[in-house]
Amino acid sequence: MEPVRTCLGCRQRAPRSSLVRVVARDGRAVVDAAVRLPGRGAWVHPDSGCIENAIRRKAFGRALRVTDLVTSDIDEWAEKTMDN
Repeated sequence: MEPVRTCLGCRQRAPRSSLVRVVARDGRAVVDAAVRLPGRGAWVHPDSGCIENAIRRKAFGRALRVTDLVTSDIDEWAEKTMDN
């Protein structure tokens, strides 16, 4: 049975393989596509609506327990992957 995680954007539970892991690195939220970076992770659907909703609600900062988290890297990643 595959692990289940909750998307920060839509709050829906989904299999881990359908979500993207985000971790905090030096005050920046970065996508951990390989799911190998150490530390606390947050999960979100690779969907622009979920990503925007999580950023707007400042859910990444709360989930990763980091104040003043910079999320611009996630925006850039979403733009690159959603265009393809």
